[in-house]
Amino acid sequence: MSGRIRVLVVDDSAIVRQVLATGLAKDPAIEIVGTAPDAYVARDKIVQLDPDVMTLDIGMPKMDGIEFLKKLMPQYPIPVVVVSGLAQDGEALMLEALEAGAVDFVSKALTEEGTAAMLATLLAKIKVAATANLSTWKIRRASSLMRVAAPSSQALVGSGKVVAIGASTGGTEALRAVLPRFPVKFPPVLVVQHMPRGFTTMFAERLNEVCTMEVKEAQSGDSVIEGRILIAPGDLQMRIVKVPGGYEVQCNHENLVNGHRPSVSVLMHSVAKAVGLNAIGVILTGMGGDGADGLLAMRQARGRTLAQDQATSIVFGMPDVAFKKGAAETLVPLDEIAERIMNLVHLSPER
Repeated sequence: MSGRIRVLVVDDSAIVRQVLATGLAKDPAIEIVGTAPDAYVARDKIVQLDPDVMTLDIGMPKMDGIEFLKKLMPQYPIPVVVVSGLAQDGEALMLEALEAGAVDFVSKALTEEGTAAMLATLLAKIKVAATANLSTWKIRRASSLMRVAAPSSQALVGSGKVVAIGASTGGTEALRAVLPRFPVKFPPVLVVQHMPRGFTTMFAERLNEVCTMEVKEAQSGDSVIEGRILIAPGDLQMRIVKVPGGYEVQCNHENLVNGHRPSVSVLMHSVAKAVGLNAIGVILTGMGGDGADGLLAMRQARGRTLAQDQATSIVFGMPDVAFKKGAAETLVPLDEIAERIMNLVHLSPER
């Protein structure tokens, strides 16, 4: 993309449209090409103005933002950052927006103290969204919908194995394309998805509805056992530690690492130390480089490692850094990652 990022602001509130348009336009990298009060006006302006990124409210008259996304994305994929207030069921609505095709979300804050922070966060996420790869969105969405096919319940060889997966932007749908394919008797899976506090609880609950393995938001002391997927809680760092008879996780409010809490690198460093050659590490779509050094530590400890390829990543930042750093052995398309992990679980760690 050359030149400034062309942004369309969609919100039913005139005040919010003005705050967002004025605030975002102060950044020299942003050009506000238009605003819209509802989905119907937004649809016409998308065709007319061809924006690079759209900000979108959820609660709007005539057609809400989620329904608009569901209708828009299959026909006209465009990077969307949802900007919405967190009323009742706000976390569930935000997750539904991500499932419908939004790249990211920002909580609306129009207080004197909150507006500046909201705009700074929104600017950063718009710049990430502008790099998003949506050219194969329909293919990736079809891949995620394959979760309806129930995997075999047959146990896999792999006693003592542990799988660690990290993701950020675009990761919610990538994880929905991978995790439901694991059979019920499968080695434990530890997941870091960059998300705020509260959202990881709802995310784990929604994954639990479509996975044969048990999925839960991790708590300190949770056992790392066959048939269980643990999601790192928002605003806490998660580590795996050895305990008599196996492993458990510890979740603590520690410093940000690579700008994140939870951090993929924190988890993967702990997996390298505790699990060593019995570990399998995976980096999925996401912006930045979180996880690369942790994945490298896993590979140096003789664990197996891979990352999502560019063609199927919404944002190729994290997998790209991991591969270029030598942390990921290979790049794999999203729809092949679950099978590749299962194949690695079958293998003897001796190599």
